[in-house]
Amino acid sequence: MVMGIVNVTPDSFSDGGQFLNSAAAAARGLEMVAQGAEIIDLGGESTRPGAKPVSEGEELRRVLPVVQRLAAQLKMPISIDTQKPAVARAALQAGASVVNDIAAGGNDDEMWRVVAEANAGYVCLHMQGTPRTMQLNPVYGDVVQEVGDFFVERLEGLKRAGVDAVQVVLDPGIGFGKTLEHNLQLLAGLGRFTKLGRPVLLGVSRKSFIGKLLGVEVPARLPAALACACLAVEAGAQMIRAHDVAETVQALRMAEAVLARNK
Repeated sequence: MVMGIVNVTPDSFSDGGQFLNSAAAAARGLEMVAQGAEIIDLGGESTRPGAKPVSEGEELRRVLPVVQRLAAQLKMPISIDTQKPAVARAALQAGASVVNDIAAGGNDDEMWRVVAEANAGYVCLHMQGTPRTMQLNPVYGDVVQEVGDFFVERLEGLKRAGVDAVQVVLDPGIGFGKTLEHNLQLLAGLGRFTKLGRPVLLGVSRKSFIGKLLGVEVPARLPAALACACLAVEAGAQMIRAHDVAETVQALRMAEAVLARNK
């Protein structure tokens, strides 16, 4: 499944400002669906390294009109990319059905209660620190083991809050408080996370670790992202979050066709 990214922000690292207008953002979502996206992920607050938080009111102003426009025209899931329980609740009431939570619940379970009440889907992402601080000095002993332990702990917490495991997708958070080496280790170890019994989502589209490894700027990172996506599918990942939907769908369908012959 390909998750198409629509950033309703002025400052996202790759497409900030392009879809700040709600009509333009909704049109972009519909375009992605036509290209093969099976879920649209809307975000009203940039989560790039160093990003400053925005107010709850501003985030709602950005995303709610887009959710409403898309919900009126689409039958497939709409995901709200937010750390704020109030934004998640309003978006779910407006027609979204998935919460993509980079804070993975933070330090309390309010977000999880919102998800439980709505019986919504939930993306549990691993992040060390916050977007503003996460890349200052990320340190792990064994990043794959620690992210796996984090998922186990979060799944238990979600269950206590009333969120069934069947509602949860796991995202190892490539680039969220990780060095280049940490990201490569997580990509190499994705198969470990699939053993937890929940779908794994991978988001590498246009991310800075590709630039650090290959020396390419944001517009030139698609080939590397497609390589990561195909390797992820081979490892058992079931959802790829991407800006470039048509190219990602084509790459994944080819990978699937080949992998099907190995069964």
